[in-house]
Amino acid sequence: MKERIFQWIDSLAASPHPGWWLFALAFAESSFFPIPPDVLLVTLGVVNPERALWYGLIATAGSVIGGGFGYGIGLYGGRPLLLRFFSHNKVAAVENLYDRYNAWATGIAGLTPIPYKVFTIGGGAFKINFKVFMLASLASRGFRFMVEGVLLYFFGAAAKDFLYKQFNWLSIILVILAIAGFWAVHHVGKRAHRSAVAAEAAAREEEDGG
Repeated sequence: MKERIFQWIDSLAASPHPGWWLFALAFAESSFFPIPPDVLLVTLGVVNPERALWYGLIATAGSVIGGGFGYGIGLYGGRPLLLRFFSHNKVAAVENLYDRYNAWATGIAGLTPIPYKVFTIGGGAFKINFKVFMLASLASRGFRFMVEGVLLYFFGAAAKDFLYKQFNWLSIILVILAIAGFWAVHHVGKRAHRSAVAAEAAAREEEDGG
């Protein structure tokens, strides 16, 4: 089965318009298809390293738009749809992450080997804030695919072996960086909000005193 999948990916890479196939695969994987676009992205990047960054952008665009489509599936299909296609434990784990991190859980999922479609459909089913969902999706999927594109651009075939063999470790590093970034954004936002509230309260006191 794995050999047939790689043969199919090679046929897509050799087609007249491989970029469109990469976009379609990234779109489909974000909502219903099981094969990640990384496989085609890496293959194309090895064949044409000078276009690896462009392929990274294509994969990002397809994945983010596909994520929005998955969100719509979840929004209208709801939790019963999730439970029909995914195990109860997996759905509960996704719901727990959304409870803790809200839409930013999408950002964590976008960097890992966890099936992204569970989070995109779950985002709609659990009615996560759509704007934050799309922003987190863009940040995480863009970071993931552009890192792959940069490695392929500079190292070509050597990056292929590294990405396939060390992908899990690379994912862990990316998740740690993502969590750190989301934590920083969250706390900086809270601090700015507190400062604005304090300034507004001080202004009111001045007006009352005056």
